[in-house]
Amino acid sequence: MQLEIRHARVVVTLAEAGSISKAAARLKLPQPSLTAQLRRIEQVTGGELFIRSSTGITPTRLGRRLVPMLAELVAKADAVLAEATSEAATLRFGVAEWTPTTLPAAVQGSMPGREVRTVTLTSAAALAEVIGGQLDLVLVSGPAEVPALGMDAGLATEVVVTEPIWVAVPQESPVSGQSRAHYAELTELPWVRHVPEHWVHEVERWLTAGGGFEPEVLHEVAGHAEAMIWVRDAGTATLVTPSGWSRGAGLVTIDEPLHSELKLVWRPGAVEEETVRTLTAALRSYYADYARTVPGLVSWAREHPGEFPQLEGFAEPG
Repeated sequence: MQLEIRHARVVVTLAEAGSISKAAARLKLPQPSLTAQLRRIEQVTGGELFIRSSTGITPTRLGRRLVPMLAELVAKADAVLAEATSEAATLRFGVAEWTPTTLPAAVQGSMPGREVRTVTLTSAAALAEVIGGQLDLVLVSGPAEVPALGMDAGLATEVVVTEPIWVAVPQESPVSGQSRAHYAELTELPWVRHVPEHWVHEVERWLTAGGGFEPEVLHEVAGHAEAMIWVRDAGTATLVTPSGWSRGAGLVTIDEPLHSELKLVWRPGAVEEETVRTLTAALRSYYADYARTVPGLVSWAREHPGEFPQLEGFAEPG
């Protein structure tokens, strides 16, 4: 076995995380697999790199010598990747769930002379592909109040926009015409919740943890698109963001103010700063236009100044 860049990244992540379990989470690897990798790496380096204890891991004398060198190697490799994603290179861009048909063209339009390839996938899969280098950047959603995505993997992030989390209800429901619904009214509707792998599941669990809000749950869905089908066709309610909403469902705010963040995520050094700035500006502009099509969002934004800090002037008339 020869020492490769991926092995250097494993060692650096272990040193930064301070424990095998945390490093495994960052690298999206099973802990036994990471432990086996470390043993193989240590066979190549000729000695143990970390001392294991009940509180975590610390570098050995050999580890203290090699970790800075391996970190420099990883940084140089990332710089090479960044250079490779130059103006002539293809930008590989992933989006978690939210991909209106006009979004890829808007992203491509912000990168003249450069091919952009887009793919829709789950947040967890998107993060894994960024870490693994299969994607350059991804746009993922996650709750602002409840930590769920686990993006503590040495990744760089930029909040594109903060969104409210509302409730989607059938258009024929009595609460559909209201601007706000109380929990007691919402428990009269059957609900669909999200599977544990979806970030909304953590928000749902947090929302019901205090008691007093235990609606009937008919089904667990894999994502927003499926949830909207249940709202339209089965008369259920569900938590949703404006970017997850689709036509044919009503929207109401709830007693508890909840927010989600649409974030750009990338590996430091793997994407040029100018590319990140350009893409962030293009996505904010696109979201502002898209959000004006969501019922009640503009009026809500006017009543809650500061809720869209990234979209200056979004709620202004005209």
